[in-house]
Amino acid sequence: MILGKIVGTVVATRKDERLVSYKLLLVQPIEPDGTPRGSQLVAVDTVDAGAGETVLVVSGSSARMAGDLKDTPVDAAIVGIVDSIEVATPRR
Repeated sequence: MILGKIVGTVVATRKDERLVSYKLLLVQPIEPDGTPRGSQLVAVDTVDAGAGETVLVVSGSSARMAGDLKDTPVDAAIVGIVDSIEVATPRR
């Protein structure tokens, strides 16, 4: 899974017919503290996420298992909206 923040939308007036009813969002992968990492990616939204929200993204074959995407040509899907992140501190 990839932790990310929604930074934009992608509009494609011409696309594969199996993508017609899906919203495409631009996701910036982040570290748990919110620091950006890596390149942005386009993901199919299966949970009605919005701009600025922190989300969970799956990629590859896992993305096609999300929602109703079984026969849809996707490589990344948003499968969760994050409410909070808690990082445990190591014991000494």
